[in-house]
Amino acid sequence: MTTGASGATRVLLVDDESLLRLAFRMVLDAEPDMDPVGEAADGAQALELARRLRPDVVLMDVRMPGTDGIEATRRIVQEVPDTRVLILTTFDLDAYAFAALRAGASGFLLKNARPEELLAAIRSVAVGDAVVAPRVTRSLLQTFAHQLPPSGPPDGDERLRGLTAREREVLVHIALGRSNAEIAAVLHLAETTVKTHLGRVLAKLDLRDRVQAVIFAYETRLVRPP
Repeated sequence: MTTGASGATRVLLVDDESLLRLAFRMVLDAEPDMDPVGEAADGAQALELARRLRPDVVLMDVRMPGTDGIEATRRIVQEVPDTRVLILTTFDLDAYAFAALRAGASGFLLKNARPEELLAAIRSVAVGDAVVAPRVTRSLLQTFAHQLPPSGPPDGDERLRGLTAREREVLVHIALGRSNAEIAAVLHLAETTVKTHLGRVLAKLDLRDRVQAVIFAYETRLVRPP
């Protein structure tokens, strides 16, 4: 992660509404651990600034003219891998939020979130956590499952074959929307052990975070929506 000299989290604000960008900047400016390093009005400008500024977090609108937030997210994740993207959306069960998660976003936040929720989300994403409740991610995937590409049987993906039986079991429970504590209770494991298994799953599958693990499980048909 790239942080400023003060150790503050560097945030790039992306929204085609200048008043909304101003509101977000005012919230961030009031926090000593936040550093709004730039603003963009569309996806193309966001990508350009992300390449140049290397922010820790991009606060990204999805519905913008020209290059939208989904394509910008995909490009930023590919070209600036240390930068995390937090999507702004109007509805929690939104096709745009679903597409953005598949593009590599680490989470999404409703535009009417309270300032403290916005700050907590940015801080979580900055340290590598995903800002989407597991059950919300599952609901998104079930709602928009028809947009997932057709796939073969679960054993057809070589990456799955690299998981141990326990790691695969943990991945299934993650995709079912269970928290680490719930998985620990079901599998009769310590919660720290579940976290260790999750870390190994992410490393073996080359996934960024829990959200990407859930999407992977659905895309490979390891877990199927009802």
